[in-house]
Amino acid sequence: MKKILVLLSGLLLGVTTISCEKFLDIEPQGKIIPKTVEDFRKVLTSAYQGYPKHKSLTNFRTDEVFIEANGENFGFLGVKDVYTFQDANPDKQTLEFGYDQFYKTIFYANQTINEGVNTMETGDEKEQLLGEAYAIRAMAYFDLTNLYAKPYNPATASTDLAIVLQNKIDIENRKPKSTMTEVYAQVHSDIDMAKKHLKVTYYDAGKNYRFTQAAIYALEARVNLYQQEYEAALVSIDKAMTYKSELQNLNTTKDISVADFKSVESILALETALQSTLQSLTYVSQDLLNAFDKENDLRFAVSFEKSGDFYVPIKTGKDNQKVSFRTSDLYMMKAEALTHLNRLGEATDALKTIINNRYKPEAATKVIAYLNGLDQKGMIKAILEESFKEFAFEGRRWFDLRRLDQKEIKHNLGSQVYKLIENDVRYTLPFPKKARENNPNL
Repeated sequence: MKKILVLLSGLLLGVTTISCEKFLDIEPQGKIIPKTVEDFRKVLTSAYQGYPKHKSLTNFRTDEVFIEANGENFGFLGVKDVYTFQDANPDKQTLEFGYDQFYKTIFYANQTINEGVNTMETGDEKEQLLGEAYAIRAMAYFDLTNLYAKPYNPATASTDLAIVLQNKIDIENRKPKSTMTEVYAQVHSDIDMAKKHLKVTYYDAGKNYRFTQAAIYALEARVNLYQQEYEAALVSIDKAMTYKSELQNLNTTKDISVADFKSVESILALETALQSTLQSLTYVSQDLLNAFDKENDLRFAVSFEKSGDFYVPIKTGKDNQKVSFRTSDLYMMKAEALTHLNRLGEATDALKTIINNRYKPEAATKVIAYLNGLDQKGMIKAILEESFKEFAFEGRRWFDLRRLDQKEIKHNLGSQVYKLIENDVRYTLPFPKKARENNPNL
């Protein structure tokens, strides 16, 4: 037990920025073991603050971005191997996708679930904290799986190996990988427990990095969609929309990014979609520029600005631009689920809501008319294209491509061309070398 408490102390004091120097150490030394709701709020704050910036890095593997060679830029050295798909032996300066950080977050959640349940005083605050702990653990397992395991395939999920589930403190952490079925069962179990405990409908801006009832149904919708459980996804989406469904109309409101934590669309403002330290080397790809009707699609002017010969992203990259789920996600997921069910008229209606808030009125009418003429295959392609524009530099593109279109991606760097070929195995990341050394079962 002493080793466990020392480890917990080290992890929390290493991550948290709260003023709590004497928090979480061995009680006989005159310090405090977390027991109260106030203590465990600090534990979960550390879990949130330490959540990985993996989505920022995935931008650099997609067709959204291009960079120029600049060996003097520290940010360039951090993303060069990510951008060129050099995963096997990355440079020591290459930024990591946060494998260890995910398990730190899971560690904090486990401590709250396994220990806090016994020591926190009974009441709504305790219930909310337990709900948030289950929710963030579910999200961490889900994100780990969608980085380090193949996309979910219902036909092979019972045998496809995914990641290690770690619901109890284990200093050695050398467990074997669980199957995809087992991991998703754990994610759903955590989501169900979160729904039982969460009390807050949604937090006001400033605290909306925390999980709420609205956010847990948004997460459940995404999990169901990735599992190809489309009817279940629709149920989750409709439930999430009972809490939040308003979109920001770019015809009238352009002074705030839709990815801002204060946006009317914000459901969960937890993740950094593009690190500010990387923004200076990030340029918008020609593929993404070509996807826009620059005159009529209002997203273009509020997402990018000209910088010399190129365009740079401005929708994300600032500290106030935090986004994990927003209401636009719900409409796009609804359109996709309905399309997979071949309910194309309803899918168009879901997309129509986005289109009317993103295009000038006359152009919106033409886009909707075009959508009405598409078959199922064409609608999936249209949804992927709209998502490309709607969620540009929000860390969504990589995961959409993994699921729906593992296309060839070419990245130019100097005179060299680096390719991710169609259906490339590198659409799934290898486990980090250090993790494999520590756990031979990976």
